[in-house]
Amino acid sequence: METLDLARWQFGITTVYHFIFVPLTIGLSLLVAIMNTRAVFAKDPVRKDAWTRMTKFFGSMLIVNFGIGIATGIVQEFQFGMNWSEYARFVGDVFGAPLALEGLAAFFLESVFLGLWIFGWGKMPEKIHLLTIWAVALGTTLSAYFIIAANSFMQHPVGALLNPETGRAELDPSQGSILAVLTNVTAMAAFPHVVSGAWLVAGAFLTGVASWHMVRHHRAAREMGLETEEGQEQHRAARDLYRPTVRFGVVAMFVSAIVLVISGDFQAQIMFKQQPMKMASAEALCETETGASFSILTIGGPDAFAEQCGDVTHLIEVPYVTSFLATHTFDATLQGVDDLNAQYKEEFGETATNIHGEEVEADYRPNLFVTYWSFRLMMGLAAFSGILALWALWVTRGKGENARTTGSKAFQWFAVLAIPMPFLANSAGWVFTEIGRQPWVVHPNPDDPTVRLMTLQGVSAHPSWMVLASLVAFTLVYGVLAVIWFRMMQKAALKGAPLPQRDPRTEELDTPTLSFDY
Repeated sequence: METLDLARWQFGITTVYHFIFVPLTIGLSLLVAIMNTRAVFAKDPVRKDAWTRMTKFFGSMLIVNFGIGIATGIVQEFQFGMNWSEYARFVGDVFGAPLALEGLAAFFLESVFLGLWIFGWGKMPEKIHLLTIWAVALGTTLSAYFIIAANSFMQHPVGALLNPETGRAELDPSQGSILAVLTNVTAMAAFPHVVSGAWLVAGAFLTGVASWHMVRHHRAAREMGLETEEGQEQHRAARDLYRPTVRFGVVAMFVSAIVLVISGDFQAQIMFKQQPMKMASAEALCETETGASFSILTIGGPDAFAEQCGDVTHLIEVPYVTSFLATHTFDATLQGVDDLNAQYKEEFGETATNIHGEEVEADYRPNLFVTYWSFRLMMGLAAFSGILALWALWVTRGKGENARTTGSKAFQWFAVLAIPMPFLANSAGWVFTEIGRQPWVVHPNPDDPTVRLMTLQGVSAHPSWMVLASLVAFTLVYGVLAVIWFRMMQKAALKGAPLPQRDPRTEELDTPTLSFDY
């Protein structure tokens, strides 16, 4: 494999791996903050105790996830200088600003206040301590915003001009400078979509883990007998401890779904204007078409997708849907992949110069197979969360003493199965976003295409063996970290929250501790 292919594989592997932890940290920090708030302001001592236990239970997993996310995130920024030095040289003046803001403002905010939240239990006034976890939630969200602002420059460059003497993109006041970068319409559309996707991940995680324990305690209560003290303790754990958390996770999933649909619709329209090739590739739309259909199933295999777009066969289609997604009209005309490729060759050239000064044939089509299927995986995998939410609402219906729990093994295992699905959907969404942008590492702005850079022009001039060595090393290290992370999260999740214990003399509930095993 050539250096370019190896560098892309390395960046793809490390990025997708890092993004396992990012959405859970963003979403879970907010949900833990809300649970902590409910605990602080609860009037009923039983509810206060329950929400405190859930806050510390899921807070322990937030800490584990946050820690490994930091370790894997540092590698991302180093790669710009290691494998993508030409890209870093080209956009350094622009890209460095949001990355610096992410590190100096967002990262330090979340790191400092997470430490205060962890070690401040019982040592700070309750409401002041509560503000620390909200600062963490704010920091993780700000971090996402600055990273998305940087990425959006790659999708739709604004705020900069090309310096013909240095061949670099430089922030320019006449173009809005850093303010234009931070308010890029692409970032404004992507930010709510990414953050609501993180809420979906956290909501499914919360619901899945709490559902597992709710079923476990429900079954234990029936086995021990509800007439026994031990059976009642298990029944209260299912009904008062885990059931509210299940329903809270469902609410988070419903809210995230609404924002995802609205923001996704807005993104589709922006994508049609800014990156029509990505829109056509998402549908494997080879020829220009009016009233374009949305295909649910297309066959042809990677070779047919990559070499002869016309060889793909759309087996199941929904008429006019793609045109509606792009423009909100059913009769809109969408340019096909082949027509756009010919147009771009005329506009940008039939050849491109790589980092070695060699002229190579330019192909402006992304990998259609990956783009097409990642788009459908993004939507299809998210459907598991919808099924889980509806099922969870049904089995936990009722209020007060009539509030129901369930001992269904089928529901219990489906809840666990549904946990990784929004993780995978988020990753598929990013794969679609980045692969669909190819062959550009900085996609030309349709209004001013002078600021642009092809991926083959952004890679470092390393020998392929060097990149291969780092690719193998990172993959092995990340594999070990993945096992460690999974075992720690699994151990914390299976352990569950400690059940409430009353002091026989005072009748007061004990106070759980924030801890995790390693």
